[in-house]
Amino acid sequence: MGLTLQSTTTDAMKDVFNIERKDGQFVIALAGNPNTGKSTVFNYLTKLHQHTGNWPGKTVVNARGEFEFNGNEYVVVDLPGTYSLLSSSIDEEVARDFICYGNYDAVVVVTDATCIERNLNLVFQIMELTDKVITCVNLIDEAKKKNIIIDKEGLEEELGVPIALTAAREGIGMEELKKLIEKVSLNKIKVNPKIIKYDEDIEDMANTIYPKLEGYNILNKRWVSLRLIDSNYEVFKKLDDLGEDFNTEVAKKIKENIGKNIDNNYIRERILELNYEKAKTLKDKYITEDKKKLNRDSKIDDIVTSRIWGIPLMLLLLGMIFWITIEGANYPSELLANVLFGFQDVLTKWFNAIGAPSWLHGVLVLGLYRTLAWVVAVMLPPMAIFFPLFTLLEDLGYLPRVAFNLDHLFKKACAHGKQCLSMCMGFGCNAAGIVGCRIIESPRERLIAIVTNNFVPCNGRFPTLIAISTVFFATTSSSAANSILPAISISIMVVIGIAITLLVSYILSKTLLKGVPSTFTLELPPYRIPQIGRVIYTSIIDRTLFVLKRAAVVAAPAGAVTWILANIYIGDASIIAHIATFLQPLASAIGLDGFILMAFIVGLPANEIVLPVLLMGYLATGTLTDFSSIESLRTILVENNWTMLTALNTMLFSLLHWPCSTTLWTIKRETGSRKWTAVAFILPTIVAFIVCFITTTIYNIVI
Repeated sequence: MGLTLQSTTTDAMKDVFNIERKDGQFVIALAGNPNTGKSTVFNYLTKLHQHTGNWPGKTVVNARGEFEFNGNEYVVVDLPGTYSLLSSSIDEEVARDFICYGNYDAVVVVTDATCIERNLNLVFQIMELTDKVITCVNLIDEAKKKNIIIDKEGLEEELGVPIALTAAREGIGMEELKKLIEKVSLNKIKVNPKIIKYDEDIEDMANTIYPKLEGYNILNKRWVSLRLIDSNYEVFKKLDDLGEDFNTEVAKKIKENIGKNIDNNYIRERILELNYEKAKTLKDKYITEDKKKLNRDSKIDDIVTSRIWGIPLMLLLLGMIFWITIEGANYPSELLANVLFGFQDVLTKWFNAIGAPSWLHGVLVLGLYRTLAWVVAVMLPPMAIFFPLFTLLEDLGYLPRVAFNLDHLFKKACAHGKQCLSMCMGFGCNAAGIVGCRIIESPRERLIAIVTNNFVPCNGRFPTLIAISTVFFATTSSSAANSILPAISISIMVVIGIAITLLVSYILSKTLLKGVPSTFTLELPPYRIPQIGRVIYTSIIDRTLFVLKRAAVVAAPAGAVTWILANIYIGDASIIAHIATFLQPLASAIGLDGFILMAFIVGLPANEIVLPVLLMGYLATGTLTDFSSIESLRTILVENNWTMLTALNTMLFSLLHWPCSTTLWTIKRETGSRKWTAVAFILPTIVAFIVCFITTTIYNIVI
């Protein structure tokens, strides 16, 4: 089912759109707007766990699962969230192309019971394309809390497609959904979607095109006719790749021969307008709402998204997250370090017992293992706190409000509003933020978001920022102040990073990547009570351990190389010392020293090892060095001539400097360009040097 006949599919099409299935299995496509609980429906059906984000575009690839019902086996494909089959972002194209060309037996369109009128546009579009449609009205438990009542039978009759009312998190209505999937897939019921009839002139143009499509491999001539008059040729480009007889060249010739001057944009806007008018009519007719409950959310948004309170509240929440992370990570980090570094002594005994040469012990234990232990001890505790807190805000529905608050700033910077969403993802890991840029439709604006994502500190840079801010800003006699001041200083660093992101985005949009910012639709989902258990599970498994594994894989070999550089002497100094001496003139110009700059260079594979490499250089230990306490770290840094300027510039350089190797590799994979990967490395480096040079110059003038 879909746009073209499956019998004529090419091998290329099978590779991309034909889901592998066993004999007798049925393929079910799971589609829907973001924030409708689509992935929760998928999880319930297949018993697999997949992260369900609470902002648009969170899922960027297909997910597959299987379930059995009444002796029949089903393969479920969880498509990326999309608002329309005519959208052009990378992830939404995946959903559109599978629905148009996939080998599914039924499409389940998941909608949100609390705001179903927003979701019906996609239902209408899929109804035009195939009659194998089931509408899953999810989150009826949330609707019940808001006293929203849905007339299922009336809505079902009006749409002409079967409807299941569900609350996937609680399992409510899921058996009914399975029964409908069975009936539609096995053709036990005939679905007759009641397709919307548009204005007379639109219908006349579509009817004019029908005869011109005869003889081509097209199942749904109405859908193709409408797309010829309301869209550009991008929607048909996939047919070129698949070698179909109807393709963009044929589409152009047909459109040229219509004999009318067609305004694509006007017709598309008119079709969307009529779709939403129909959705509003259905809502008014079959859905009753409790205005008081709806007004409550509206009143909360009046504060959360207001121009006066929105951004201050955002900064306050950010500061609280950092404070909880800093305070909560101290003890578990110390405990984990004691265990892991204690095992280092065991490894040393084993190496001595087998008579291993000292250089092998140094490379594998003092270099590779010690680096691995450091990364785990330093990264795991704060990530295990930071990611769940961040996911709680996501689940609550707050992160889209952050995007709303920052949208006007990104517009002024001539950047895409969705960039603030990918920027938020960068707080956990810049590589994840780069992947998240797929939600941005415009290639130009996607590149801007990719190149500037590094300006928000990732989890790998937080240990350095936290340690230095604690050493130099937590110096009062009040223990409460000593925990709050570092959180405030890190929050200020984040604000600086956002400001630099906006400034560089504006400069890029006026130079290398000229263009006008495009508009986008940002849906503010209803506030929901987060599922604490699921939040903890998904944030630990999907985020914390994933990022930790990737950092460890990169950092461990870097530790071995670092040990070698620190233990090979040329004259009376190690290679690392010679590097630091060479870098000293450049480093001093930006308020650092040669060892600090050397540590950042050696820390390219993983930002987590910057501080221990620096301490190793200062103490000439030849191995990665931990500090036993904040006071001992302060002593080491002060004895090596650190001042407030050194601390400030080290934090700024850590915030702004080049991306880590994992992020660079991700940029190369996402852009497919060495040039833009180089730009993403060079541009932050230049910015970091300029900012530190300015602060150093001002400091020298004032002091």
